[in-house]
Amino acid sequence: MQFGVMDHLDLSGDGSVHEHYENRLKLLELYDRGGFRGYHVTEHHCTPLGGGASPSVFLAAAAQRTQRLRLGTLVYALPTHHPIRLAEEIGMIDQMSNGRVDLGFGRGSVPMELAYFGLDPSKARNLHEEALECVLQGLATGRIDFSGTYFKIKDAPIFQRPAQTPHPPIWYGVHSLESAERAAHRAYHIVCNEPASDSRAYIDMFKSTWRRRNGDAPLPVIGLARSVFVATTDAEALRVARRAHLKFNASFRYLHNRHGVVPRLSGREATFDEMIASGRATAGTPRTVARSLESDMRTAGADYCVMRLAFGDMSFAEMEHSVKLFISEAAPLLNAD
Repeated sequence: MQFGVMDHLDLSGDGSVHEHYENRLKLLELYDRGGFRGYHVTEHHCTPLGGGASPSVFLAAAAQRTQRLRLGTLVYALPTHHPIRLAEEIGMIDQMSNGRVDLGFGRGSVPMELAYFGLDPSKARNLHEEALECVLQGLATGRIDFSGTYFKIKDAPIFQRPAQTPHPPIWYGVHSLESAERAAHRAYHIVCNEPASDSRAYIDMFKSTWRRRNGDAPLPVIGLARSVFVATTDAEALRVARRAHLKFNASFRYLHNRHGVVPRLSGREATFDEMIASGRATAGTPRTVARSLESDMRTAGADYCVMRLAFGDMSFAEMEHSVKLFISEAAPLLNAD
């Protein structure tokens, strides 16, 4: 089993913003030394959830603080980027990290964020598709030549070519049978964020579609996302996770509350206990956490556990202790087979 991290970099704590970023970079050094496969930062705007508002900036810093950890996005919100600039940024980061970039692209999950950019959320899907075609063309060929509804780019050269060819691996968030099938057709790595039984249906669709198209070729990486906190006792882990999730959720729902909108996908659970009940979180001793994650991964049929290990108002000491316990005690239990 492989391990990774999904991080909103949410600005929910009490320290300075400088301390916030420095502490996260220290955690990345821990992930790197601890054998984690990857780190995936999200992108949000005009909200405390948006500590990673410019993923490229943070990943460029992360590339200098790590040696083996793969660095990526879940996701770049493509409608907020011009394809030329984004292709150039991705090429730069992939070279600076010596070919360790993973890419996730999306249309932006919060319509209010797109509206602040003067974008029509109803057009986000088509805008995303055009931008994605441009970016991948630029990375793979060194030029973008495209004429569409939203972008008209005439033979623009891209000199910042990525180290990985034709481009870094692409990840896709799967939350339906249709999206699972689409990801398999495009040979994307995937991450599911739903309860294990629901994720199993999507992952089975992904695997069956892949095998129809590719036979016995190795499957892409199949991830399952969970919020996780580890402590020396179950009671202490739950105490910290419950407190921190309330802050995280306030950040997550900031724009929804401001605009009177109910979250559609993530962010539905108000408390950490509700997260546990929904099957999307666990907290406890290393053994408790390992048992929960092993069950979920086996049920879902996933091979890559993507964890939110730092969220809300956790202090650096709390986050660091949790990560060290996971590396030294929980991970060996999960890899005992």
